[in-house]
This record gives sequence, C-alpha cells and structure tokens, in this order.
Amino acid sequence: MEPALRIRNLEKTFKTGFIPKKKKILKGISLEVKEGEVFGYLGPNGAGKTTTLKCILGLIFPDQGEISIFGKHHLSQEAKQKIGFLPESPYFYDYLTAFEFMELSSQLFLMDKKEREERINLLLRKVGLEKAENLQLRKFSRGMLQRLGLAQALVNNPSLLFLDEPLGGLDPLGRKEIRDIILNLKGEGKTVFLCSHILQDIEMVCDRVAIIVSGKILNEGSLQELISEKILFTELIISGVEEKELQNFGECLVVQSGKIFIKVFDENKLGEIIRLVDSRKGKIHSLIPRTETLEDIFVEMVTRR
Repeated sequence: MEPALRIRNLEKTFKTGFIPKKKKILKGISLEVKEGEVFGYLGPNGAGKTTTLKCILGLIFPDQGEISIFGKHHLSQEAKQKIGFLPESPYFYDYLTAFEFMELSSQLFLMDKKEREERINLLLRKVGLEKAENLQLRKFSRGMLQRLGLAQALVNNPSLLFLDEPLGGLDPLGRKEIRDIILNLKGEGKTVFLCSHILQDIEMVCDRVAIIVSGKILNEGSLQELISEKILFTELIISGVEEKELQNFGECLVVQSGKIFIKVFDENKLGEIIRLVDSRKGKIHSLIPRTETLEDIFVEMVTRR
C-alpha cells in the first residue's frame, strides 16, 4: 500500500539579505507518512518545517527531490483533491460570519448548494461552533478561529490533513479542544501531518515523529522507539526531615510549607531515604520516577547542533 505522503531527498535554497546570498533551508529531507496515522514534524523556529509544507502543497518549488501523495505526484489534481491545509497564521475576513466563511470556502470545491449546506453544518458541529455560525469572525477567540480553520481545511473531506502549528498561542483549554478534534479525525481514518514545537501536545496525539534541525531530519520513528523507558532520576517531595540530612542523596530544594524537593539519580538510595523519613516521623508527599521524554531528545538534538 502506498504511503499517504512520501518525500525523497528534498532540497530548497533561498536568496536572503540586502546583498542576496544563497542559504540552504532544506538539506535532503526524506520521510514517509503512513495512511491513518498522526505524524508529528518537530523542529525549532527556522528549522525548515513550514518550508517543507510549502513544497508539499505546491506553494513553492523545491530545487531537488520527489514528493508523492497516495502514490500521485503532489502537484497533480488527484493529489490536491485529497488534502486539506491549515496554515500557521490564517487570515479570515473579520466581518463574515462563520457560516458565510465556510460557504465561501466550500464554493472553491464546486459543490452544489444542498451539499454545501449539509457539509458546513456537519463541520461546524464537528468543531463545536454550531451555535456561533451567525457570529462575525471579529468576535471569535483565538481558539474559536483555530477550530474554524480546521473546519475549512475539512470542507473537501480530505484524506490527508496538513496542520502548521495549530496549537500555537492557545490556552490549555483551547489546546485540549484542538487535540481532541485531531484524535477524532484519526478515529475516522484520516491522516494528519502536524507541524509543531509544543512537545507535550505532540506526545499526546502523535503515532510517529520526525525531528528536523537546520534543514536535516536527525531522528524519526514511533515515540516508543525514540523514548527510552530507563529511569533517569526520581523526584520526591518530603516533609519532616532537615534539608542537611538529605544533601548526600541528591539535589535538594526547599519549597513552600517546609517541604523539600529532592532529585535522586541513584535508585539504590531510595530505600535509605524512605527509612530516614520513617525514622523522623516525616512524610513523603510524592515519589515520581522520571523517564526520558520527547523534550529531552528534542533539546539534546537542538543544542548538539
């Protein structure tokens, strides 16, 4: 079965500066996205995430490389009919209502009036905006605009959805709403290509990730493959014990209400700490083993470059 997206040896160079100098942004990008998965494309600002997206969508042309969508050339009509796109900073016409904006978007796909209305009503319900369909967009919150942007990206019922930083600038509730929509889309069998630098959210929704730094993919795979289950250290919050008694066990920090936060790197010392706390009639408020996270991998790769 053909992958939803295949990229081979993608390169792109731009001329920048007052006296134009060539700067290579993409340096041989290759990856595959399987049908039905949520794929995270991670990287710091300027790494080449948006440039990759623009090449895939045909907004700019690569200097070298091949791109296919469900086995078809990415610029073919067949491929474009299967994709939807939410840019990082979409522009909406402020004085249109949500329904009017969706009507405008759906007209681009040559749907008849009845089909358009049914599709718009379905999508507004899907993103939780059915009660705001007659509200002007200038009155929408950032989270509502992001949900509307997702709705317009789904107008043509695409099989492959490209989302560029869909969680940026949102509060925790807004991020949860977008995450839930993405997971629902996966449940419907859609493929999602998600560009982001918000690692916590990526870990919650993505099946596989690729990390791009300075125009090169440094690592790619499932989260289980990338993240080690080895315990790096254990965090404890303790009360009833003097800080000086804990100094030899790890890194200590006194927090509010006399509680002590300690980071223990040697697992063999945990038993000693527990016995010490018990002998002082103290209390262990929390004990949390910390394994390697996607953030650890990401930070290491970025700083290593």
